[in-house]
Amino acid sequence: MPARLRRRTTPQNPLAGLTEAQVLGLQDVLADRRAAVEWTWDFPVLLRDRCWLRLDRIPLRQLQTVLPPDAREEAPELMHYRRLLADGLSPLVAQQVCWHDFGMEDCQRALHGFWQSQECHHHGWTASRYRQLVGAYRERFERSVMSVPMLVLARTGSCETHQLHWISDPSS
Repeated sequence: MPARLRRRTTPQNPLAGLTEAQVLGLQDVLADRRAAVEWTWDFPVLLRDRCWLRLDRIPLRQLQTVLPPDAREEAPELMHYRRLLADGLSPLVAQQVCWHDFGMEDCQRALHGFWQSQECHHHGWTASRYRQLVGAYRERFERSVMSVPMLVLARTGSCETHQLHWISDPSS
């Protein structure tokens, strides 16, 4: 198949294919961000849906609602089990301790949820990735790095992951 006909799973340039109106809107987002003098959860996050050719701007405080992160990997039962293993307990003993502490049914529910989360339904958007985005955003602000996060959303039905890109203002 010729290279020009092959589909890329992730664009080389996350801004490629934006409409003129979207580019103008992006300049407004960057101007608003540049004008900010203190950290706020109202800073913008961009969500790009390539299938619908959409570029949405949402406040950071709404990101968890609009794009809920999958936290099943961090269930208390699983975190406790991992801690017990790290403390040197055998897997069997650690499992029995967890059953005693949380109940067998809750431990099995947490494990089942974890294995379900390993499928591609959440496109790699986990609570850990969400916290990393927020931490990096705040760190960039504190270092006076003028950039805005843009999540390029995975295509529906695919096992792609949502791709995070930092969009910088070329004038700063």
